[in-house]
Amino acid sequence: MFTKILVPLDGSESSMSGLNEAIKIAEEHTGSIRLLHVVEPPSPLLDYGCSRGDSREAVLASLCRAGKNILNKAESIVRQHGLAADCLLFESGSDSAADVILEQANLWKASLIVMGAHTPSARGRIGRVSSDVIAESAIPVLMVRGVPTAVTSVGHRELNYDFAPTAS
Repeated sequence: MFTKILVPLDGSESSMSGLNEAIKIAEEHTGSIRLLHVVEPPSPLLDYGCSRGDSREAVLASLCRAGKNILNKAESIVRQHGLAADCLLFESGSDSAADVILEQANLWKASLIVMGAHTPSARGRIGRVSSDVIAESAIPVLMVRGVPTAVTSVGHRELNYDFAPTAS
């Protein structure tokens, strides 16, 4: 039934919970897994520490490296379960992360999207990206809450940039 499972990952514990469930479903249905990380470019309206020598391109490159690390670790976890996984890293450009997820699900002809549910947000019980994917998806979306039990969590590195104006 679920033979092609798309798993968007952001490195959080909740996305790793989604990966854990996707692995279980793939094992049960002899399915294949595609791991997806979407890098949303930083806003050009924000200061990225240019006064310290950081550029928007350097921040984007750092986000891409972090995304590759997330995908590599997740792929390793999938392989430990005797499964194979495709890995995709996309820069969303002007599209939202949800648009990229839905486009990739459509192009790959995924039969299921499995996502981790983040903590409650202003929009309700799930985050913006999850909410948009659920609202627009033509295929089933499984939202998974909680901390993974059988899967080792990918270390999520926060990128802390000081956006406060510098004192002159």
